[in-house]
Amino acid sequence: MTPNKDIRGVGVALITPFDDRGAVDYDAFGRVVDHVTQGGVDYLVVLGTTSEVPTLRAEEKRDIVVFIKEHNAGRLPVVVGCGGYDTEEVVRCIGAVGLDGVSALLSVTPYYNKPSQEGLYQHYKRVAEESPVPVLLYNVPSRTGVNMTAETTLRLAHEVPNLLGIKEACGTVGQMMQILCGRPSSDFLVISGDDVMALPLAAMGGDGIISVAANAFPSAMSGMMDAAAAGNYAEAAVIFRRLYPALEAIFAEGNPTGVKAALALKGVISNNLRLPMVRASRQLRDLLERLMAENGL
Repeated sequence: MTPNKDIRGVGVALITPFDDRGAVDYDAFGRVVDHVTQGGVDYLVVLGTTSEVPTLRAEEKRDIVVFIKEHNAGRLPVVVGCGGYDTEEVVRCIGAVGLDGVSALLSVTPYYNKPSQEGLYQHYKRVAEESPVPVLLYNVPSRTGVNMTAETTLRLAHEVPNLLGIKEACGTVGQMMQILCGRPSSDFLVISGDDVMALPLAAMGGDGIISVAANAFPSAMSGMMDAAAAGNYAEAAVIFRRLYPALEAIFAEGNPTGVKAALALKGVISNNLRLPMVRASRQLRDLLERLMAENGL
């Protein structure tokens, strides 16, 4: 496999805007894509957790991928999410979602049924064999109920072709470092799945972030990661300190509740979510408004 070098830096895990009737708001979607593109992000991630993907119907997923590819018009690489707890259903999703022109597939570890490490290995081996584009593993144990260990990730990296890397959101620096030290080469990407861990991972030699916060604060997130990539960690730390209070706030009531509230405060979208997600409380909206004003976000 020849890795896609474009999948580095800041990827944005796009939200899905909804109108007041609960339908996908494609006008607002276009504004979000333009907002993050103009803000300097390096690639777009569609149909990730932040998109409220469990509430999207199959036809909506297909339509969203088509829309993003058309509206993006080749400006940035596009990564599409497709994961689940049924391996064969994930394979069917790969065939149905439309990956022509897509740079990579992002696939979360199976959730709810809590497979063993061998089960995780066999799952990803099958997904990688069936995907027409390189696959990014996605480990987020806080959501899935199972942690894919560094040993399993490295076994996959060394033994299974068509793997581009991992979006790692284990929350443990030691596990991230183990993967960085043991990966077959720097062509196997190690990407942070946690906004707060993005700068520490970059300092350890990681390959960027797939960010929730970049929906609302693309310029700041991109500026931080660009500074880190240039070795200017003092500048990156200054930006991180400016971002940190808002990063904490946008996750206080769940994702994408907080980041949608921030985007609504900026006038990019209407603040609508699909149940079981609900709008941010008045207290959180007020806090975000204050933090964004105080920190130039």
